[in-house]
Amino acid sequence: MAILCYPSTGRNVYKVRFFFADAKKLSSNVQNSKNSFLYCQEIVRKHDYENFIATLLLPPGPRQSTIAVRAFNVSVAQVQDQVSQGLIGQMRMKFWSDTLEAIYQDAPPAQLVALQLHEAVRQHKLSKRWFQRLISSRENHLSSKSFQSLSNLEDYAEHSASSILYLTLESLNVRTIESDHAASHIGRAQGIVTFLRAIPYNSRRQQVYVPIDLLVQHKVSQNDILKGIDDKRMKDLIFDVASSANAHIEKAKTIMPKMSSEARLALIPLLSVVSYLEQLRKVDFNVFDSRLSQRNPLLPWKMWWNKFRGKI
Repeated sequence: MAILCYPSTGRNVYKVRFFFADAKKLSSNVQNSKNSFLYCQEIVRKHDYENFIATLLLPPGPRQSTIAVRAFNVSVAQVQDQVSQGLIGQMRMKFWSDTLEAIYQDAPPAQLVALQLHEAVRQHKLSKRWFQRLISSRENHLSSKSFQSLSNLEDYAEHSASSILYLTLESLNVRTIESDHAASHIGRAQGIVTFLRAIPYNSRRQQVYVPIDLLVQHKVSQNDILKGIDDKRMKDLIFDVASSANAHIEKAKTIMPKMSSEARLALIPLLSVVSYLEQLRKVDFNVFDSRLSQRNPLLPWKMWWNKFRGKI
């Protein structure tokens, strides 16, 4: 108030006005940051629940960053489910590609996921190339939805699921060859399991993404999958896919003892992958068994217990 007692020059009045304008802007920025985080958190909780639970075990800063990364992933992944026309899908992918460029130029659009991701990039110096791989893998899958081989499926998993784990590690300031190597294998396993879990959902939508080489090898037709068959041919096919995921898990386990506790914490989504594969084995590799679609109520406890013990 004392500042306003000297109106002759007017300078102090302007200073007060600027002070309150800056304070109002700061308050608005804080509120926007809070809103964007809550929005991203809800997206991940609703559409990526198991990874959401794993993310809650991270320290506060890396947790917010990883929530932003996973919200971005959900937003990009949903393009395929929400769009039936290829051109519209490409336009939406272009939006996210342009958004990513704007984020790295410190000019994010007024979109809640973009705002939160910009904060994550700024705080943790996240590598742009992992986001680019994430977008390109989804975009390529729009135009060519079928996998020619199991190897193609693994490559897709590496570019999508593994990229998210690389970014999670960076959020924890972990940048080592061993950690990236383990993340690559775990991401591949997680991507393969996501593919398996989606088979019933996709078949109800009259879509089949099972690698063509496996269809030929096991003499299973796309029509068989659309009908939801669970005979020996189909179970053998699913066993082969699950075995590939398990092989990556075993390779990752040989690397993880060499890693720091922070790095292992970033890879705790591995537990949900192992849980699904165990359930799949119990139902004799019948991927259409309804029990596989039920959440494992013990999984959050297992994740917390493994964090407490410092093991995965």
